[in-house]
Amino acid sequence: MPDLLATLNTAQRQAVTLPPQHALILAGAGSGKTRVLTTRIAWLIGSGQCEPANILAVTFTNKAAKEMLARLSAMLPLSPRGMWIGTFHGLCNRLLRAHHRDAGLPQLFQILDAADQLAAIKRLLKTLNVDDEKFPPRELQHFINAQKEAGLRPDAVEAWDDYTRYRVALYREYETQCQRESVVDFAELLLRSYELLERNEPVRRHYQRRFRHILVDEFQDTNRLQYRWLKLLAASDAASDTPGACLFCVGDDDQSIYAFRGAQVGNMRDFEREFRVSNLIRLEQNYRSHGNILEAANAIIRHNSGRLGKNLWTDRGEGEPIRVFEATDDGDEARWIVEEVQQLVREGASRSDIALLYRANAQSRVLEHALFSAGIPYRVYGGLRFFERQEIKHALAYLRLIANADDDTAFARVVNFPTRGIGARSLEALQAAARTWNTSLYATVPHLSGKPANVLGQFVRLIEDLRRDTAHLPLPELVDHVLEVSGLRAHYKADKEGGERLENLDELIAAAASFVAEFQVDAAAQVADHALLADFLAHASLEAGEHQADAGADAVQLMTVHAAKGLEFEAVFLSGLEEGLFPHENAMLDAGGLEEERRLMYVAVTRARQRLYLSYAQSRMLHGQTRYNLRSRFLDEIPEPLTRWIVPARARHHTAGGFGGYVAPPGAFAARPAPVPRRQEDDLPQGFYVGQLVRHARFGKGVIIAAQGRGNDAQVQINFGDAGIKWLLLGMAKLEACS
Repeated sequence: MPDLLATLNTAQRQAVTLPPQHALILAGAGSGKTRVLTTRIAWLIGSGQCEPANILAVTFTNKAAKEMLARLSAMLPLSPRGMWIGTFHGLCNRLLRAHHRDAGLPQLFQILDAADQLAAIKRLLKTLNVDDEKFPPRELQHFINAQKEAGLRPDAVEAWDDYTRYRVALYREYETQCQRESVVDFAELLLRSYELLERNEPVRRHYQRRFRHILVDEFQDTNRLQYRWLKLLAASDAASDTPGACLFCVGDDDQSIYAFRGAQVGNMRDFEREFRVSNLIRLEQNYRSHGNILEAANAIIRHNSGRLGKNLWTDRGEGEPIRVFEATDDGDEARWIVEEVQQLVREGASRSDIALLYRANAQSRVLEHALFSAGIPYRVYGGLRFFERQEIKHALAYLRLIANADDDTAFARVVNFPTRGIGARSLEALQAAARTWNTSLYATVPHLSGKPANVLGQFVRLIEDLRRDTAHLPLPELVDHVLEVSGLRAHYKADKEGGERLENLDELIAAAASFVAEFQVDAAAQVADHALLADFLAHASLEAGEHQADAGADAVQLMTVHAAKGLEFEAVFLSGLEEGLFPHENAMLDAGGLEEERRLMYVAVTRARQRLYLSYAQSRMLHGQTRYNLRSRFLDEIPEPLTRWIVPARARHHTAGGFGGYVAPPGAFAARPAPVPRRQEDDLPQGFYVGQLVRHARFGKGVIIAAQGRGNDAQVQINFGDAGIKWLLLGMAKLEACS
C-alpha cells in the first residue's frame, strides 16, 4: 500500500504495518496518532487482511469518531459504514438497541445525560423523603456511577457502615426507578452492555467472531469496566476454536489526567502484561511544537516514576525560549499576560490562536477582568453546550415523552412548563399515587380524581395528541410541530429576552434535519414510527458532552488545563504556577496525585506550538483570601537554558493599597525579577516580612504567609511546600533570607 504509507515516518509506518498481533502504540503529544489509527484500518482492509465489518474502533469523543470516518472515506474506495466506529457509550448504545430483549430493556429506552440523571436522583430522594443534606444528590450520583464503573450492582457492593449501607439501598431504589421508566444513564450503558456479553454466550460469540481487529484511541483514559469490556470482546472462543481479536491500543501514559473520572493509567501496563504484548512502538517525533517546548515537557515528566517512557523530539528547530514571569500578585500577573497578548496581536497573531490556561476555574475572574478592561475579545471555553441549554432540554423532554411516556424525568420537567396551572399539591398527589400503583407518573394520571385528574389529564391528552399527530411526520417536521403545539415557541416569543432561545429552538429543527442527512435515513424510515425519534434523542444525549466552538469568533481562549487536552495553539499562557495551586494542594498528599498533576503540567506545556509563557504570583487572592505560595516545583524542573525570566524594566511603584500596579513597555525585560515590594506593616524583626522567601536548616525553602507578635515573641507561619505549613518562633528559627 505505497500511497497509504508514503507520508508516514519510520515509527508510524512500523505501527501501521504490524502483523495481526496485540500491539501497544505509545503516542506522544502531537505525534500523529489519529493518522496512525486511521491508516492502520485502511491498510488492514486495503491489503485484504479483513473486511470493514471485522473492524471495531473505539474513540473517546464523537468528534474524533467522525474525523476518523471522514479520513477513512477519503482513503478507501469503499464505504466504511460496515465498521463499528464510535465512543464507548455510542457503541454500547448500538449493541443494546440490537439486543434490547436480551439486555432486559424496551426497544425505545431513553438515555439520561448527567443533568437528567441528577434530576432523577433528586426526585427519588424527594419521593422517599430522604434528607438531601445528609445524602447530597451529587455525591449520591458520583457513588452510583463509581459502583457501576467498577462493575458492581447493589448486591455486590461491600458496605462497612450504616451510611454506606443506606447509600447502597438508594442505589437499589434508583435502579428500580430507572428500569420502571425505561431509562439508562451513561454508566449503565457500559455496565448493561458488559453484562449482556458476559452472560449471553451466543451474543458474545457472535461479536467475538465478527470483530477480528479492535482499535482503541486514548487508551490511557479507559476505566476499569471499559478495559474489561474490551478484554471480553477480544477473548478467544475455545468452544469454536476461534482466536481472539487483535487489540491495537494507542495511548500516552504521560497524558493520563482523568483519574477523577475513573481513568486507570495502569490499564496500559496491565494490557502489556496480560496480553503479552511484544509490539510496543513509541511515536516520539512531534509535529506540533518547537524543540525548547518539547525539552521542557520531557524534563518535567521525567520526574514521574513507573512510566513506559518516551522522549519527544522535532525537526522544527529549538524555537524561542520559554518566558517565565514572577508577578507581585495575581492582578500584576494578569496585566502582564494582557500586555503580551496585545503585543502578539500587534505582531499579527490571531486572537483565537492564543490560549490562557489555568489549573482552577476560580483563576479566570482576574484574567477576564484584565481582558475586558483592555478591550480584548475573549471566550471562556466550556460554557453551556447546545443540548444542555434550558430551552433545548425543555424541547427534548417533550420529544422524550412522545417516544417513551414512562420517562418520569421528562414528565417532571415539562408537566408545568410552559405554566398550565398545575400546582405543587396536584404533583404531590400524583407522586403518592404513583408509589401506590408502582407505575410511572404518566401512567398514574388515569387513577387520579378531582382537580389533579383534571389539570394533569389535560397534559396527558396534549402528549397523546402530539404522539398521534406526529406518528407519520418526517423528523424535522415532527420537532417543529412539537415546538409549536407544546407552547414553547409562544412562551419564548412572549419573553423580552427570548430571542436567542427562539433561535436555539429553530436550530434544534436544523439538528434533526442534519441527523437525518448524516445517517442517510430514507423517507420511508423517517415516517414509519417513532423509532427514528428515539435514535435522535439517543444522539442528543450522547452529544450533550461535546463542545462546539462559536464559528468564526476571533477571541482569546480561556480554559482549564483539563479542557485544553486535545487542543493546540500558537501561543499558550499558563498562569498560577504556585505550590498548592499547580500542583493543587488536594493532589499533594500522595505520590499518585502529584504524578497526575505533573502529567497535567505536561499536557499544558505541549499545547503550545511556537510560544510558551509561564507565570506565578508572590501573592494571590483566591476564595476571598490572600495566599502566599512558593513557586511551583514544576518550574524548577525545567532546565535553566530553556527559559528566559522576564520582568518589566520600569520600576514598580508602591500604592496605598499595597503592591503597586504598573504598565510595562513591550519587550522591556530584565534578566531576573526585581526584589519583592512590601508594605511597612508587613515588616518583622530582623528584616523579615510577610511574603518573603526564606530557608530553614531542616525544612528547606519556604515563604512567610502570616505573622503574629512583635520583638522576641514574634512568630511566623511558613509554607515549606513538601514539609507543610509550620509556625516558628522567629528568634529561634535561624531563618535565612533567600531569592
